[in-house]
Parts: sequence; structure tokens; C-alpha cells
Amino acid sequence: MATFEFLLQGLLVAAQPMNLLYALIGVTLGTAVGVLPGIGPALTVALLLPVTYQLDPGGSLIMFAGIYYGGMYGGSTTSILLNTPGESASIVTALEGNKMARAGRGGPALATAAIGSFVAGLIATLALAFIAPFIVKLALVFGPREYFALMVLAFVTVSSAFGDSTLRGLTSLFVGLTLACIGIDQLTGQARLSFGVPDLLDGIEVTTLAVAMFAIGETLYIAAQGDKGPETVEAVRGSVWMSAMDWARSWKPWLRGTFIGFPIGAMPAGGAEIGTFLSYAAEKRLTKHPEEFGNGAIEGVAGPEAANNASAAGTLVPLLTLGLPTTATAAIMLAGFQQYGLQPGPLLFATNPQLVWGLIASLLIANFMLLVLNLPLIGLWVKLLTIPKPWLYAGILLFATLGTIGANPSVFELGMLLAFGLLGYVMRVFGYPIAPVVVGLILGPLAEQQLRRALSISQGDVTVLFTSPIAAVLLVIAALAFIVPLILRARGRGEVLAQLAASED
Repeated sequence: MATFEFLLQGLLVAAQPMNLLYALIGVTLGTAVGVLPGIGPALTVALLLPVTYQLDPGGSLIMFAGIYYGGMYGGSTTSILLNTPGESASIVTALEGNKMARAGRGGPALATAAIGSFVAGLIATLALAFIAPFIVKLALVFGPREYFALMVLAFVTVSSAFGDSTLRGLTSLFVGLTLACIGIDQLTGQARLSFGVPDLLDGIEVTTLAVAMFAIGETLYIAAQGDKGPETVEAVRGSVWMSAMDWARSWKPWLRGTFIGFPIGAMPAGGAEIGTFLSYAAEKRLTKHPEEFGNGAIEGVAGPEAANNASAAGTLVPLLTLGLPTTATAAIMLAGFQQYGLQPGPLLFATNPQLVWGLIASLLIANFMLLVLNLPLIGLWVKLLTIPKPWLYAGILLFATLGTIGANPSVFELGMLLAFGLLGYVMRVFGYPIAPVVVGLILGPLAEQQLRRALSISQGDVTVLFTSPIAAVLLVIAALAFIVPLILRARGRGEVLAQLAASED
């Protein structure tokens, strides 16, 4: 009953005019950048971090969440009409969605993606509201050793879940942890790795690093790819609405996708990509029309899109309750919380309940906004695909630079932005994930602080880190987190590769 009361209070917060405006701006921007190929929600949230520095924390976080949901929605448009996913979680949608568009059924494909996203987002957000309090109650008994084990789990999951190589993920994490050591030691007051530069005594700004790595680095990488030939946008022919047969074939995949995507998104080693792969594999096995898979099966669009959006709500479970980011966008949202001096976790529900429940309730409102934005305005989103890429990339670079200068007007900070941007570009070129760098910078000092506290209480006895049942379980989960993503990816991608090989034959 308490959850209903908290959710009702959150709806009152989210329904305030300014918060509604922030949610509308977020879902509109998120949809727009989701539509643009290669530019995902993580890049957009990173761009807006310095811009929202002076805004109300609740409003800006509601806007970030709207961008996240909107980016998940918008990615399906590019996948279906252009066969180019706007973000990585929409890769699977392109397999069947683009075939439907080429067959003149782009309208129903877009409709089942939008409605499936709405259904999944609604169910998953309610699941988030009811599951989060139970995890918070468990986490409130955590001491220093349990929190350190939790940080180890976070480090392992971001290293193994992002990118195709665990070793490269760990290397990226090590870069972030090294950057986290720069500045004055909180316990001893000694300067570390500052090299006599006064500007480094305060440490590396999370906002600057996030904008540089995601906005500058990603944009340079995408622009460096050059034009790979003309891209053909499939026109939406006929009605956007679905037939009775389309509805009959879509509603079960929507529900299945939701119940596949949400728990995988909520897992510490989860992520939207895994859920979409598994949903596609499940729909291929359960379909009554196997001959259509590879030629435009509507189930192959409905299920993965529902899983995609359900996982978006699922990733907020570990982020809000434990402070664990399981996607790149969640890592940037974690930086957004820290920008306002807030640390996601069980104490946040006690100290800032209005902010947390307002954020959760705003996701329900964002879902309705997205449904209204996506179906009637599909023509507008298609026109965004005609923006010349040089204009797009130049605009992102200019916006990122001005935002950083506005938040911290310093020549040194601008130099750091450029240096980290080039580092992000080099890492992308050589296949190193960049999210672990940001997570390492954010969580590194917290892990160090909890480790020191635990060892201080035990008078230097290292075994204290393993004697707590909760800490031991978390460390075991961390060990499994190396293996689980590899198995899930191999299983899901194996199905997709087999499908691709069959369609080529």
C-alpha cells in the first residue's frame, strides 16, 4: 500500500507544469536523437549535462529519463526505414522491420514498435515502482564491506557488459580508476597525481569527462567513418495503423518482450541489447509463421522493441536502488546525480523521496507523451534523416564546447575537454568501451572510501571483506558477471547470425 502512496505523491511532483515541460523536452529530444543514425541517448544526456547545471535537480533528471525512453523509441524508426539502428538496442528491429518497410508495410512496423514500446514501458515502470522498495530495504543493512563488494560488482559488470572484450573493458575501467585518483586524498589531505598543476587538485570533473568521451569522442568517431554510399530511406506507404491480424500477432510478443527485457535490464550484467536478442530468438521459436522470419515478420519487430523499452525501465532498478549503472546512458545519468551532489542508492529513497518517486512517476507520463509523439508525427521524424551529417556533427561539437564553458569557464577545462575527447576517439577506434571510464571516475573514490573504512574497523584484517554473507554473495555474483554476459550474447547473437545466414541464402 505504501508503494501506491509514494507513486501517487510522485505523480503529483511529476505533474507540476515545469516538470511536465522537462519531460516533454526530454522525450522530444530523445526521439529526435534516437532517429538520427549513430547518435544515441547517452550522447544526448552527456551533451545536456553542463547545460542543466543550473536547473532544478528533479526537473533535469526527469528530462534525462525522458531522453532515455525517447531514444529507445526513436531508434526503431531508423532501423525500420533506413536499416540503420539509431542506437545499439535497435539492431534486432532492423532485421524484420526493414523487410516490412520494403514490402510496403512500414506503417504497421512503426505502429507495432511504438505501441509495443508503450505497453512495455508502462508495465516495466510499474514493476520498477514495486520492486525498488524491496531492494532498498535489503540495501539499508549494508555496511562498508557490503558497499565495497557492491562497488566491485559494479566495476566487473561495466567491464564485462560493455563491448565485446572483457579485457578491453577492464582496461577502460583502469583508466577511469586512475583518473579518479587525481586530486587531494580525502583522508590524508595529500595531493595525488596532480603533477604540480593547481587545477588538478580538485580532481577531474565528471561532467567534462562525460561530455568529452561520449559527445566529442563519439562524434569524431562517427564523422571519421565518412560516407559509406547513399542511404535509401524507405517511404511509409499506406496507413500507419495496424490491421486486426497485426494486432492478433503482436500482443503476445509485446508481453513476452516485456517479461524478457525487464529482468535482463535490471540484472547487474544486463543491458538492452541482450534482451532484444533473446526476444527475437524466442519469437522465432514460437511463431506460427516461420516462413516470414527473414522476410518481414511483425513478431520480429513487436517482441524486440518491447524488450528494448522494458529493459530501459529495468536498468533504473539497479541505478536508483544500488547506484549500479548497467548501460552507457545509466552511467551518464549517474554522473547527472553526482552533478547535484546526490548518490543513487538506498539512502536516496530516504533523503530525497520526492525526487526519486517523481522521477519514477514521470516515466509513466513520458510513455503517454511518446505514444502521442511517435504515431502522428512520424513524417517529421523521417525528415530528420535528411539533415546533412557535417551540419549535425559540427553542431554537436559546438554545443558540447559551449556547454562546458558555460558550466566551468576555464581554459584548462576546455583543454581537458579536447584531450579526453581525443582519448575517447582513440578508444573507439581500437574497440575499447568508454562507459567504464566514466563509471571508474564516479565510483572509484566511493570504493576506496568504503574499503578503507572496512579495513580500519577490522584493524587491517582483509578477511573481513569476505565474512559477511551479503558481501560474499555480491562477490560471487561479480565472479559470475564475467561469464553470464558472454553466454547470453553467444546464445542471442548465434540465433541472429543463423537468421542472417539463412536470409542471405
